[in-house]
Amino acid sequence: METVDRYLQLLSEKFPNRNAVVTELINLKAIMSLPKGTEHFVSDLHGASSAFIHMIKNASGVLRRKVDDLYGDTLSEKEKRALCALIYYPDERIALIKSLIPNSSRTEKEEWNLSSAMSAEIEPFEGLADMNAWYKRRLLQVTDVARAVTVKYSRSKVRKLLPHNFAYVIEELLHESSIEHDRVDYFNAIIDGIIETGSADDLLIQMSYLIHGLTIDTLHVVGDIYDRGPGADKIMEVLSTVHDYDVQWGNHDIEWMGAAAGNKALIATVLRVSTRYANIETLEEGYGINLLPLANFAMETYGNDPCAIWQTKDFENNPRLTRSAQLMAKMHKAISIIQFKLEGQTILRHPEWGMNDRLLLDKIHGEYLELNGVRYPLKDTNLPTVDWAHPYELSQEESELMVQLARSFRKSEKLQKHLRLLYQHGSLFLVRNGFLLYHAAIPLNEDGTFTEVDVCGQRVRGRALMERIDEVVRQAYYGHGKEKENALDYMLYLWCGAYSPLYNKDKMTTFERYFVHDKELEKEKKGAYYTLADQAETCKMILREFGLDPEEGRIINGHIPVKTIRGESPMRAEGKRFVIDGGFSKPYQEKTGIAGYTLIYNSHGIQLVEHEEFESRHQAVLSGCDIHSRTLLQDFSHHRMHVCDTDLGLELQQQVNDLLRLREAYENGSLKEK
Repeated sequence: METVDRYLQLLSEKFPNRNAVVTELINLKAIMSLPKGTEHFVSDLHGASSAFIHMIKNASGVLRRKVDDLYGDTLSEKEKRALCALIYYPDERIALIKSLIPNSSRTEKEEWNLSSAMSAEIEPFEGLADMNAWYKRRLLQVTDVARAVTVKYSRSKVRKLLPHNFAYVIEELLHESSIEHDRVDYFNAIIDGIIETGSADDLLIQMSYLIHGLTIDTLHVVGDIYDRGPGADKIMEVLSTVHDYDVQWGNHDIEWMGAAAGNKALIATVLRVSTRYANIETLEEGYGINLLPLANFAMETYGNDPCAIWQTKDFENNPRLTRSAQLMAKMHKAISIIQFKLEGQTILRHPEWGMNDRLLLDKIHGEYLELNGVRYPLKDTNLPTVDWAHPYELSQEESELMVQLARSFRKSEKLQKHLRLLYQHGSLFLVRNGFLLYHAAIPLNEDGTFTEVDVCGQRVRGRALMERIDEVVRQAYYGHGKEKENALDYMLYLWCGAYSPLYNKDKMTTFERYFVHDKELEKEKKGAYYTLADQAETCKMILREFGLDPEEGRIINGHIPVKTIRGESPMRAEGKRFVIDGGFSKPYQEKTGIAGYTLIYNSHGIQLVEHEEFESRHQAVLSGCDIHSRTLLQDFSHHRMHVCDTDLGLELQQQVNDLLRLREAYENGSLKEK
């Protein structure tokens, strides 16, 4: 009772009298009656920043449908596309219009080619003869769209998202009308004042950003922001502007997180993958990682080596190959050998991982790799940095190189900023509104029971396994001493370990794929989860383990691309599990046949949206071209969901209960009002 009274005393500091309590009760109950906010779920972005950014701007097609609902047949198709282009990319679209209107500012005209703009068929409806007329029409239309997307939110929530310098003006526009007779003059006076003061550009831009922010209430990224695409840093920058988002770490995220935290084997892995796919933009331009020491070392060590098997993927047609193909191949080989050595050192430190079969450098004898009594000819035998008496030791030059590279990763302010964002907004799994989110797998035995795994000295399984790993990942960055060292090593296991929930295959055969011609050795056997999780009963067992209703709950994960081109479906286990890896990144689209999925969960129900390839930002600005999407599933219920039906509603109801107790304390005199 003493603890409860102390809590009420603390609560009374925020609500010092009965009137304050009643006001907040009314506010909370009103919020709970609002329609549930729209949640978007995406996965496996793999650095595809252009497609992801456009998806954020068009809300996976939701904004275009809003425009269709608002204007129906009153606007032509081209007019709707022009309006959407303005909302998606307000800065660029305004610059384009100014470049075409006589006597308007052309400060950004150099970014636009006039002939290409005209070929986009900019229609007379754009008001090319009168910039002020264009401003007025667009301000009215953008206000209509903003009003449509804010209708399900409280004024206080909208107010928090308003830009400070335009908060009053935008709020007035949103809550006034251009058609109500008594208020039309007032509304028009605001619009005219905006134009006359030269504020129309800024206001259109800020209103568009507000629309982006409110169309997606919560964004869930179910893993793998990073990998072979060139724009992971751009994705992280855009995420940092989203008002409510979370990330369920994927294996590629853990790879980069481990590297940024100082795991040298994962630093080498990040560099190997980046050089293999010529994706050094993220490293050099995005994060300022100095790759010159690696280039110098590679040239000195492999100067006369053709490095034929180390050529960058599709190097003849790769537009991202900013260095010579030969230099990139040498860098690729140099860092790969270092990776295999560092992995070997880490595995030798941790026999409990059961990964001794991954110790392969010491199995090289002359021109052969000897495994289980079989000799496999090597594709490449020029390994001058390997001391065959101690094959996993770095040479002095390799050690010095890794010190330089580790320092560069550690001192990259932008990389460290993004690492902190992944910790602050990320987790290994998330339970939210009846959904269980995780990137890849929950390790299972062949009989369908949860696999018990040793995680830094603790044997755990099921939910306890996921919680323990989440704890260890945080120790790798925030921990101290031996605990931190072990946790940092474990990040490598999470990347490639057999019972890692982020990988869950018997082995990662990178070494074999580089060095031998044998498809059998390259095979990686998936864990039992990947088969069993397609069964409804398995999913129900997993949902129960995480405290969810096995009948109503659903699992969302990614990691394994859905090969729609072969007839695979993202909906599994009788609708209990959604696999939403649809290939946002171009290299995966040959496997999937599409360009990504978005699962949308709004007050009406669930929609699963399948996307086609995004042409380009430039074309989206010029002609309003969009990502074409197709709805695969519409699971709408008769009961529209409100905030009170969500996890947030449960939290708000607890606040209501506490406030009712505080009101009673004021009324019976046990607490004095102020």
